Amino acid sequence: MSKVEEFEELRPLLFSIAYRILGSVGEAEDAVQETWLRFDGSTTRPASTKAYLSAAVTRIAIDVLRSARVRREQYVGPWFPEPLLNDPYQDPARAAELAESVSMAALVLLERLSPLERAVFVLRDVFGFEFEEVAEAVERSQAACRQLLVRARRHMRAGQPRFAAAREEREELATRFFAALSEGNLAGLRELLSAEVSMIGDGGGNAPQLSRPLAGPDQVSKVLAMAFPRMAGIGVTHETCEINSRPGAVFRDRDGQVVHTLSLDVVDGRIEMIRLVVNPDKLRHLGPMADIWAIDRATRHAHRLPRAEQAE
Repeated sequence: MSKVEEFEELRPLLFSIAYRILGSVGEAEDAVQETWLRFDGSTTRPASTKAYLSAAVTRIAIDVLRSARVRREQYVGPWFPEPLLNDPYQDPARAAELAESVSMAALVLLERLSPLERAVFVLRDVFGFEFEEVAEAVERSQAACRQLLVRARRHMRAGQPRFAAAREEREELATRFFAALSEGNLAGLRELLSAEVSMIGDGGGNAPQLSRPLAGPDQVSKVLAMAFPRMAGIGVTHETCEINSRPGAVFRDRDGQVVHTLSLDVVDGRIEMIRLVVNPDKLRHLGPMADIWAIDRATRHAHRLPRAEQAE
């Protein structure tokens, strides 16, 4: 195969590695492009193109993550990864690891790791690279990589949910949730939420967002039943889909422009976490962005109008 053909065959894997290290679609795509430039500019062919490119994209991603740490420490409000609707890399032999590692919950946990711990965990536990390949990619000894992996696994296990739901259960709960959300059904929403449910929004200071995380089924269901029917009243619709391998939806205005995403974490048969990504900087890869400030104003205005006038 030509260089281009070899690279394109491996592009899905390279993106998936970079995204899990970085939590950003845009930065992952940039890391993959930089990997291509290095590969294209190389005058020698590596013994293993997969190992060479995987190592290259990992090193680039580590460097980007190190520089991004300062920005994330200064981030306004909670930080979530950029929503990913479709993971381009598929491996039936590692389907469970791939799906779990790309979830919002897992990516938030990965933020607690150092860049090297994160890279070693992703390469070894998610993609199944041998320690020799991992050590080459991160430019450390195999013994050092084993220690990095032990620490990474300890952090990841400490933050994992008790009993994460199977996919079928998640989908069934999500169907009921979005039906109740569309109807503004307070009781229907509340019965789907766990006693420890939280709802958190990531606006990054660039969009209206929750002033603080909401906690408890009463508070969360009340806000959901009140806010989303109002948005529907000014033409906002939602399209259900998987977001980072979990049930979710993309919300769009009447012109089809992206407003925000919503994703659900299901634990012990109930919804335990609702994540809203509203920051437009994290949503541009999903399509043209709506004016979220204008939507917020219109929603508030519509709420103040008499019912007869709203109907008009």
